[in-house]
Amino acid sequence: MTLSTINLDIVLVFFVYGLAFFSMGIALTMEAGRAPRLAERRELRPLALFGLIHGAHEWLEIILLQGVWLGQPFPEQISWLRVVMLVVSFVFLAIFGMVVLHRQKRMTILFVSFGIGWLAVYLGLILFGLRLYPENWIGRADALARYLWAVPAGILASLALQVRAKQARTENRPIIARCFQWAALGFGLYGLTQIFVSRTDLFPARYLNAELFLSLFGFPVQTIRATMAVLVTINLLRAIQVVDREREAQLLTAQQARLEALEQVQRELLAREAMRRELLRHTVIAQEEERGRIARELHDETAQALTALTLNLATLRHSLPKHQNTLELINRLQDLCQQMAKSLYRIVHDLRPAQLDDLGLVATLEYLADEARQRLGLEVVLSVSGTRRRLDPLIETVIFRVAQEALTNVGRHAEIRQASASLLFEAHRVVLRIRDYGRGFDVNQTLAPPRGWGLVGMRERAESIGGRLHLLSSPGAGTLVEVSVPLAEENPHETHSTDGSG
Repeated sequence: MTLSTINLDIVLVFFVYGLAFFSMGIALTMEAGRAPRLAERRELRPLALFGLIHGAHEWLEIILLQGVWLGQPFPEQISWLRVVMLVVSFVFLAIFGMVVLHRQKRMTILFVSFGIGWLAVYLGLILFGLRLYPENWIGRADALARYLWAVPAGILASLALQVRAKQARTENRPIIARCFQWAALGFGLYGLTQIFVSRTDLFPARYLNAELFLSLFGFPVQTIRATMAVLVTINLLRAIQVVDREREAQLLTAQQARLEALEQVQRELLAREAMRRELLRHTVIAQEEERGRIARELHDETAQALTALTLNLATLRHSLPKHQNTLELINRLQDLCQQMAKSLYRIVHDLRPAQLDDLGLVATLEYLADEARQRLGLEVVLSVSGTRRRLDPLIETVIFRVAQEALTNVGRHAEIRQASASLLFEAHRVVLRIRDYGRGFDVNQTLAPPRGWGLVGMRERAESIGGRLHLLSSPGAGTLVEVSVPLAEENPHETHSTDGSG
């Protein structure tokens, strides 16, 4: 085997050795950033730092070996930097093992204190040796670093990963447990191989060293270390992949649960909306029935009583002597009865117009337009398009009430004397539009409590029959009120007149 072949082989071993640990460091650093618990971050970060620093240490050793082989060695400070990186990396590996093995705060402090003391002993030996034997202390420092730090750190890391493997088996995570077990084996063997150091005059490096290993097995001890590094890295990366899949599964489960909860909330909201509409429907029906009952009672009883009173006053006028004062009093009483009768008729009509039940929606809207001219001084142009037909009584009532409220609002607030009303019959819906070009208003402000209850009532009535009310308005641009009501099926009671008359 030639020198160039040996050099190439050892460079390749060191490169793979460093690449494995450096890759492990990068992966664990990323995983530490995603770890959900602080304890996991505290465990992963020392191990990640070990991988990054130790991988860089191996690559630095390649550079130093190249200098030796070329006969131009690098400055001694670079060699000391390599030893420092070696010690620091194993310090972090030892911290990882201690943090996992003793999670209690007091025990962690105790082990960290012991580690600091152990590091002080190591540095003391180095400084003391430099004074007594200043030559070749880089090799001795490397050997002491592996004896005092690498071997115990590898064993601690192995024990820590065995603890994690046992915990994973308890949590029924066999793949992760198996990965931790193999990684523990790798760190254990990796730590034990650190006893084979470069030959120095220290005991037992004088007898038990890397040259002895090479003569016994025919390949350098770094090959075993590189193999263990690959074994550790592959299994820890495999564990990270499994944890990622578990995390994705948990996220998917959480999202599924959240989606089911949202669907449940949506179903409840739809059920409440349906219940609200049904309640509105029953409220409108009950309100109209009560209005009709009151209107009938006023018409049948109060109106008849007023009529009887008027007739009796007429009879009394003819029966009493022709006294001027008496006749004037009777005339005033008769006029008062007539005014009461007109007011009562108007109240009865407002409560429940007879045209709505007898003649239908179109005739009632025409009467409403005439009444708006008389009571509000509002000129209303009514147009009807489509095939006229009788609708469900509740639909006709709601459309009439919306038109009544809209025209009243125009007369009171629009500051204009003209308005238009259109009724459109389509195959599957009926649309009412009330339009004016008056002062208009800000819809958002008007609909905000405590104002706008009339508009809110119009919307609630429309929604009670499955319809939609659209309100368009802005200051100075007038107002459009549109109510659209879907029709479930054709009503057999229909006429085929399409002109605009009533």
